[in-house]
Amino acid sequence: MSKAVYAVAALVVALGLCFVACAPAATGARLLALARQAPDTVLLMPVDGLGANDVADSWAAPRGGGRLHEGQDLFADRGTPVLSATRGIVTAIVSTPLGGNVVWVAGAGRRRYYYAHLETTAADLEVGQWVTPDTTLGFVGTSGNANGTPPHLHLAVYTPDGAIDPLPMLADR
Repeated sequence: MSKAVYAVAALVVALGLCFVACAPAATGARLLALARQAPDTVLLMPVDGLGANDVADSWAAPRGGGRLHEGQDLFADRGTPVLSATRGIVTAIVSTPLGGNVVWVAGAGRRRYYYAHLETTAADLEVGQWVTPDTTLGFVGTSGNANGTPPHLHLAVYTPDGAIDPLPMLADR
């Protein structure tokens, strides 16, 4: 995602504009409160049963089309639960050609957490929902451009200035 696209999306989410017509006013207020807080410095491992030391660093690895990998691939068995790495608000549940089944979570300090290649999302997950590290977002899979690769979660963290490597922040549950 380009910095310009991210900046517009982050502003819309931070201001609660995406919830004006589709969610209670309390959701927009919570987004604003989260945006004003200091960003999280520790992210709990989102893949159930995986440890931070089990992750092979894939940050900035070359990808097709001249892209660099903006995130970490967390490999696990298909269907392994994916939990939120932090507290926040679900801002999107989408399916895209690149990320496949994706959940976006807005967190403290205007950070956005991107959980991609999910086999499925949790059946009870909804846009506007408050999540904690105990909330299941979905299940490890190979959706999107991960079709044909080993099952994994692609975890990315976006700030207003662009993507940052989540690996140094990952901690065991």
